Amino acid sequence: MASGVTVNDEVIKVFNDMKVRKSSTQEEIKKRKKAVLFCLSDDKRQIIVEEAKQILVGDIGDTVEDPYTSFVKLLPLNDCRYALYDATYETKESKKEDLVFIFWAPESAPLKSKMIYASSKDAIKKKFTGIKHEWQVNGLDDIKDQSTLGEKLGGNIVVSLEGKPL
Repeated sequence: MASGVTVNDEVIKVFNDMKVRKSSTQEEIKKRKKAVLFCLSDDKRQIIVEEAKQILVGDIGDTVEDPYTSFVKLLPLNDCRYALYDATYETKESKKEDLVFIFWAPESAPLKSKMIYASSKDAIKKKFTGIKHEWQVNGLDDIKDQSTLGEKLGGNIVVSLEGKPL
């Protein structure tokens, strides 16, 4: 069932910027988003980029030690969100980067919030063309350990995530 919620243009711009890895200057690379959260607007009619809920590539090694742990800490414990996480990982054969679309719906979120986020998920997914990995997470236990993301990305063939062995 569609909820009638629309996707703000800024959300699509953020997705396209994260998806396209064109050769860039070091300054441009530092401004690239590693992770970003999306929420519903106050009137619940639009999916928007959540203010100040992002990690930039340039933050890593500066204000952010571990991008995955920092990303998990951005998630609200009592409400739903959509997120994009730009995972850098290695398999036995090669190094890879993939965007992961995450639907965060913790058990403790209000039922009404879970319902509207669930019914609006298709609206945002349709705009995110070419996403290979989608992950619905229902609590911190499902997401806090980066090996769980490793399994989502490729099961036991993933040997490291964000430069850390799994």
